[in-house]
Amino acid sequence: MNTVPLTKEALSPKLEHLAALAARYTKPEFSVAHGGHVQTIAAGHYTVTGLSRHVRLGEFVAHKSATGIHLGEVVRVEPDLAYVCPIEPGEPIGIHDTVIRKGAFRIAPSDSWCGRTINSLCEPIDGLGPITEGLDRRSISNTAPPSMTRKRVDKGFKTGVRAVDIFSPLCHGQRLGIFAGSGVGKSTLLSMLAMADAFDKVVIALVGERGREVREFIEDTLGENMKKSIAVVATSDESPMLRKMAPLTAVTIAEYFRDRGQNVLLIVDSVTRFAHAIREVATASGEPPIARGYPASVFTELPRLLERAGPGPEGTGTITAIISILVDGDNHNDPIADSTRGILDGHLVLQRSLAEEGRYPPIDPLASISRLARKAWTPDQEKLVSRLKSLIHRFEETRDLRLIGGYRPGADPDLDMAVKQVPIIYDVLKQSPGDSASPDAFADLATALKAAAGMPNQPGAPRRG
Repeated sequence: MNTVPLTKEALSPKLEHLAALAARYTKPEFSVAHGGHVQTIAAGHYTVTGLSRHVRLGEFVAHKSATGIHLGEVVRVEPDLAYVCPIEPGEPIGIHDTVIRKGAFRIAPSDSWCGRTINSLCEPIDGLGPITEGLDRRSISNTAPPSMTRKRVDKGFKTGVRAVDIFSPLCHGQRLGIFAGSGVGKSTLLSMLAMADAFDKVVIALVGERGREVREFIEDTLGENMKKSIAVVATSDESPMLRKMAPLTAVTIAEYFRDRGQNVLLIVDSVTRFAHAIREVATASGEPPIARGYPASVFTELPRLLERAGPGPEGTGTITAIISILVDGDNHNDPIADSTRGILDGHLVLQRSLAEEGRYPPIDPLASISRLARKAWTPDQEKLVSRLKSLIHRFEETRDLRLIGGYRPGADPDLDMAVKQVPIIYDVLKQSPGDSASPDAFADLATALKAAAGMPNQPGAPRRG
């Protein structure tokens, strides 16, 4: 029998094929499955024997029960036990049930997801049929890009909300927090900001929201903008694991579009409920609280989530994040508010007293800050805003004096100007979701001030003083 010796040229394609097969089947999804069994069951978690040597924190496992296969996340690992929090509420768990290691939870976003509403596991909940997965599978626990490889923030955009565009303008890649108590108007302001035309895609995470408000937000608020939006929903009655995963799933989807060079708006409502979900999971696994009932893992997970938003590496797009923070008892210095304020690139403070006066959005222009405002303002606009804030501060600090009749016109020229112009400024800042977006907030302000002064109507910003 004659044999033909294999030459280097004939052997090379075969080796490349074997290398490709080896690379494919050594990926986590093709690794050998490791299993264990349920040993103990508690209210918020169960323990598994036989998996401690094979699983890592944050990995997923599959629990096989009489009703099917259910997912869980590893939240604590001991030498002989792994603690698992079930993903789905009310999962039936029995002693000695089989539990299989699944690895990191991965999703495969696609452009076809636009216009869809999904849950934290990327399962459609809008009744429009299944969604199509893309080719790029990503872990929802990714890390932020290295700081020295990220682009610099240098371009502002208009939101159409006059109070924001004048006093706290935003830039592409900025991360802004909306701080307010319950019922003050966070979700309403978020809906107004979601209508901005400056973005290619919009990704929304509704965390711990009331179930009845989901359709209202998507159908009424977003409307036509839903065509370029993806909503990730975890309502208040869902498990803490699903509420914890919703922002992570949303930011992973946003990263997919950012890496394709698009400008993405990421809205998370609210990060406080994300922190509450982490607290529930951590407490169930035995982690002790350190600050007003919050365990240390909350203050580790918050920056990991928020730092993933922002400008991407050179050659990619940006993720502009607008995050709502529910301040407990209107205390703007509670642990979650204080922690997120130091991470974000600015904050809008909504005051209940302004909402009670009927001033919507109830943004306090003196307490609200955009750390990147100078990249959005022109030099003249920056001087004007400084003057406006001075007048507003003068107007507010003399409110009690004027109420008791202690104000005399002519004694203080700055106060005279504040009394005359600040009410006009407040009227200009009033805006409801039904109002059309303002293409130029400074021009609107100039028009109102000049009309009040009886001057000819000319576009442009009002002069200082």
